[in-house]
Amino acid sequence: MELHNVWFVLIAVLWIGYFFLEGFDFGVGVLTKLLARDRKERRVLINTIGPVWDGNEVWLLSAGGATFAAFPDWYATLFSGFYLPLLIILFCLIVRGVSFEYRHKREEERWQTNWEHAIFWSSLIPAFLWGVAFGNIVRGVKINADKEYVGNVFDLLNAYSLLGGLVTLTLFTFHGAVFVALKTLGDIRVRARALATKLGLLTAVLALGFLIWTQVSRGDGGSLIAMIVAVAALVAAIGTNLAGREGWSFGFSGVTIVAAVAMLFLTLFPNVMPSSLNEAWSLTVTNASSTPYTLKIMTWCAGIATPLVMLYQGWTYWVFRKRIGTQHIADAH
Repeated sequence: MELHNVWFVLIAVLWIGYFFLEGFDFGVGVLTKLLARDRKERRVLINTIGPVWDGNEVWLLSAGGATFAAFPDWYATLFSGFYLPLLIILFCLIVRGVSFEYRHKREEERWQTNWEHAIFWSSLIPAFLWGVAFGNIVRGVKINADKEYVGNVFDLLNAYSLLGGLVTLTLFTFHGAVFVALKTLGDIRVRARALATKLGLLTAVLALGFLIWTQVSRGDGGSLIAMIVAVAALVAAIGTNLAGREGWSFGFSGVTIVAAVAMLFLTLFPNVMPSSLNEAWSLTVTNASSTPYTLKIMTWCAGIATPLVMLYQGWTYWVFRKRIGTQHIADAH
């Protein structure tokens, strides 16, 4: 396999890892308003992701850096054409990180309430916008012969991409609800499981429509297999959640995300950004890639660094594997 194809696969893996891990982070942030009944329960939810949320974002940094180095034309066109939504996502991620750190700095109710609002919105908005962004990448955008995006922000607000945004928002929130059920004790665990069932059914309806639309418009045999796996895993996640098997349900919801994102990348290849103006103007793994020497150096660096990052993250999850509940919270601040 040629190195530009290898790096397309590696970038896909990085995005899959990011959506798998940061997906439940976003979901937990949204659940601070949908599930938690008081400040103590909101603190329980935040504590479930407290040790891991910042490590999960490493996957986004790696995906962005890998795209910049391996496919500079893809990176340039993507970030210039999607400048506003990506800027909003970046702003939300900054606010979200600050909110986690600053919420408990003062005991005043207004102070903590404002930061809790920030956690909710800075989780919900990126969860939606990532779906919009990837929906447009798969659908195709206005790229001219000079590899430049010539559309505007309103071109990104089409029915397909907006449906994609709703799918990622509901799927991440379902993923987060299952994670909360897996990581908590007592009443909040029971309510998280009940809410996960409702969210799972809503997600199933939206995701089925989006995946079928994707398959009909751009799919092939490989993407069809990925779609079948995604749908089957989502059904299994809902079923195991109903049975009270939170570990299995979380695993299946993760497989849903993995298969769905894999399907999007399978429909893209060998393109990285299709042109809706002229198929010949599309960015591909060959015309958007760096030199073979650059890709070779990157491959060696990735081969050394990636296993270390994965081992460290795995160790972190193992250390903080125990369940928590309101009984572990001394006070409500």
